[in-house]
Parts: sequence; C-alpha cells; structure tokens
Amino acid sequence: MSHAEDHDDNRRDFLYYAAAGTAAVATGAAVWPLVHQMNPSADVRALSTIRVDVSGLSEGSQLTVKWLGKPVFIRRRTAEEIEAANGVEMSELIDPLARNANLQDGADATDANRALDETGEWLVQMGVCTHLGCVPIANAGDYALDSGQGGWFCPCHGSHYDTAGRIRKGPAPENLPVPPAEFIDDATILLG
Repeated sequence: MSHAEDHDDNRRDFLYYAAAGTAAVATGAAVWPLVHQMNPSADVRALSTIRVDVSGLSEGSQLTVKWLGKPVFIRRRTAEEIEAANGVEMSELIDPLARNANLQDGADATDANRALDETGEWLVQMGVCTHLGCVPIANAGDYALDSGQGGWFCPCHGSHYDTAGRIRKGPAPENLPVPPAEFIDDATILLG
C-alpha cells in the first residue's frame, strides 16, 4: 500500500466520523425541542406541591383543599375516631391495601399505615370516591356506616368509608388513596 492510498483511507475515515458526528448533533438539536415540550409547564410544576396551614384545625374537624385539581381531605381525628379505626379487623376490609403513596405497594390498610403521624391524629386522603369519582360527605352521621361512628359516605351510589378512609360497604372497589404528604413543621403539611 502506497503512502497516497494510506492517506486517502485516513481521509475517508475522518470524513465518515465527521459526518456521523455532525448527523448526531443535528439529530439531537432537532429532537430536543420535541422532548422538552412534553415536560410540564412551570405553572403545573408549581402546583404539584402545596403547603397547607393546619394550625386552626381543631380535633374532630376537617379541611378540604384542592391539589392537582382534586379535593384532599385533611382531618384531625378524635380519640374515638382513632379507636374505631384501630378496632377494625383486617379480614373485614373489602380492600386490604393501604393505598398510601408514602409507603411501599402492598402495605396493609391498618390505621397506622394510613395516618400521617405516629399518634394517628392526622389523616390526609384524596376526597374522591373510588367507584365513579364523586366526592364523599364527611361525618355523614347515621349514613356513614351502620355503627354511626363517622367516616365518609358517598351519596351517589352508597359507598361507606370508615374513619380511616377504608371502603367498608357499597360499590367502591378501593380505599380512598393517601397522597404523598408530610409535616414540615408543627402547623404545616406539604402535599406532593
């Protein structure tokens, strides 16, 4: 092989690599805007987490906030409500899963696995019936379970949720989901 042929081979290889590199950069430059447009906008990202002041919530009361376009129930439960929730046998539940975004999938629907804090006083859950998406009524008195111990009742199709938001009666197939939430100080809950 002569020096000229070797030079031509090296030049050809360089041109192939340069063309391939240019093509890769051009493809990336063309695809990046398409991929970037699929990211959520700044206003959507800003609404993905909210801070909720719960300092004015007294024991036995509930606050409903809107998060990601859906209602979220934040309830400060009474000792009686916590006791009623802890008194439920897991074998009695229609849906035995916690449905808690803060826990691993497959966790049991014990009251401790659904409550926000270790005392069980705070319960945060989505306020959307898992049957057809209606909004259940809190503290529906005699309508919420036959025991009259409170909970939530969906008047549209008669689903009954206990004081831990677990489906107990009616057509709803799952417990009310628990969104990602945590206390960031004594009076503020971060949703999202």
